[in-house]
Amino acid sequence: MQRLRLSLWILLLASTGAFAADVEVQTGNSKLPMYRPALVGSGPAAIINTIDTKGLVQQGQKDAAVMFSCSVAKDGEVMWSGTYHGTPGSQLLEKEVLKRLTGAKFIPAVYNHQPVEVIFNGSVFFAVIDGKPRLRIFSNQEGEELKKESDFVAPQPFIGNESGFNGFHYPADLPVEVRGEVSLRATISATGVLKDLQVASEDPPLVGLGQAAMLDLRNARFIPAFRGGQPVESTVTIPVFFHPK
Repeated sequence: MQRLRLSLWILLLASTGAFAADVEVQTGNSKLPMYRPALVGSGPAAIINTIDTKGLVQQGQKDAAVMFSCSVAKDGEVMWSGTYHGTPGSQLLEKEVLKRLTGAKFIPAVYNHQPVEVIFNGSVFFAVIDGKPRLRIFSNQEGEELKKESDFVAPQPFIGNESGFNGFHYPADLPVEVRGEVSLRATISATGVLKDLQVASEDPPLVGLGQAAMLDLRNARFIPAFRGGQPVESTVTIPVFFHPK
């Protein structure tokens, strides 16, 4: 996974576009749609509305960005969360994002007309413009999509129903206990089928973390990626973090 670069900030400061988190997904009538990704939403408990931007300015937070992952339950509650790949000097933003993810309420995901638990990967951008804070949250972590500030919503693996995925697990047969990170490159169809899965990178290498991540995800089904409110095929990077108990 590539780290965010300075060029993203130039685009961020110049942009006046809508939040990627505000993608509207048509549900039709009163029943749930075939697919709907988990979304940040705009309610009072949505993370976009609970991050204390004024407090960040007062504490001296400068322009920064951070990525995050969380599990969004069937009712939209966040079950676990983590932040990573923050830009230099983003510590205050990371702390605030992690704090507000606890208790945040998302729009829950839907697969085959039923609510499902998913893994959500997002990116948070914070900037100070003329002394005033500006916050943006995107529902993806793809460098090119972030540069374009598009409405792209990354595919989300879900647990249960037709999916053979039940989360990522620390492998029991490693020769030594290590903390590590794996980046998987996955192609997912517009109907949520995993078409291709490869290890893009693993750190540390050669201890089996990449293979473990692939084994956990190989039977997963996904809420497909969305662009312009419609499901689309996509190829994305999926981060996986391993921590020994």
